[in-house]
Amino acid sequence: MNIIEATASYEKWLSGHMPLNAADIAIKHERMAASSFEFLRATFYRWMQRWDETCSEIKGRHPVLAVGDLHIENFGTWRDLDGRLIWGVNDFDEVFTLSYAIDLVRLGVSAGLAVEEKQFSIDLDDAIESMLDGYQEALEQGGRPFVLEEHHRWLRKIAMNELRDPEIFWKKTKSWLPPKGKWAPSAKKILVSALPKSPGRPQFFRRVAGLGSLGRPRFTAVIDCHGGKICREAKAMAPSACLWARNHHQRSQHTEELLKKAKRVPDPIYYVKDKWLVRRLAPHCSRIEMSHWPKKRDEMELMWAMGFETANIHWGSLEKKDVGKILTKKWRRKIIDAIEDMTDVTLEDWRAWRRFSLK
Repeated sequence: MNIIEATASYEKWLSGHMPLNAADIAIKHERMAASSFEFLRATFYRWMQRWDETCSEIKGRHPVLAVGDLHIENFGTWRDLDGRLIWGVNDFDEVFTLSYAIDLVRLGVSAGLAVEEKQFSIDLDDAIESMLDGYQEALEQGGRPFVLEEHHRWLRKIAMNELRDPEIFWKKTKSWLPPKGKWAPSAKKILVSALPKSPGRPQFFRRVAGLGSLGRPRFTAVIDCHGGKICREAKAMAPSACLWARNHHQRSQHTEELLKKAKRVPDPIYYVKDKWLVRRLAPHCSRIEMSHWPKKRDEMELMWAMGFETANIHWGSLEKKDVGKILTKKWRRKIIDAIEDMTDVTLEDWRAWRRFSLK
């Protein structure tokens, strides 16, 4: 099966779980052709096929509840119950029991593609070593969430940069579209229950966002509350693409299980309800895109933190007897080799998709 056949097959499978928006899928296909990094983000279903073929030696080693579609733009911030700013992984659409190595390999591949596209200026070998150092240090310490209050000033500067300014954030909501589709009524009900009580009436929108999840039902509600706006999003949850890639028939979704087990300061408004992922959207409660990173940044520290946070995610589901076996020199070499191999097959698929798109 090639990338064109895989995409058609996966989208047919996904449409059996939820209605897909054809216009959004067309946008997704265009973005897949435009950038190898965007292609990686959009095609976790294909990654799983190539992972099983290319990395057969490590694909089953030391299983954890893995993020699956991890990449360097899958990190963001949120506020905890005490209003503290927390940084970490912020998207869990594809959670599945997989080797711990898959998240590290995919994170490394995404960094390499970002370097190729000059969005990242770090030396790739150094970036991967820093990521693996962070992962190992977290395992040795038992993990620790990133609370951006009195610690991690450099990371706080990335999280609080001017492109995440509230005024800029709320202007973006003006581009959101009117809600439509048969799933809109059920989403509205979920969103109303997630909003605080207010004399104002919420406005509902259909939001075009994401890339791996682009095309799935995604709705927002915005309400004026006590002198300012509040926003909630409901995104339809699908089974992990791992099920499609491995031809499994179960329909379970493991997001909530991972969130409970990870070393994590929870976002009180991030939960699954009736097959919808509900979350708060706010200037500092969202994914941090590379375009929002400040020009002055320590990319080595950032890769270290991403590796450390990946271990935070794995910690609760990793067999503790395996900790000493992970990231030995032998396994570091295997992960680095897998990053090289998966980069090659990802670029091969991207070039094939570009040729197909230009016909």
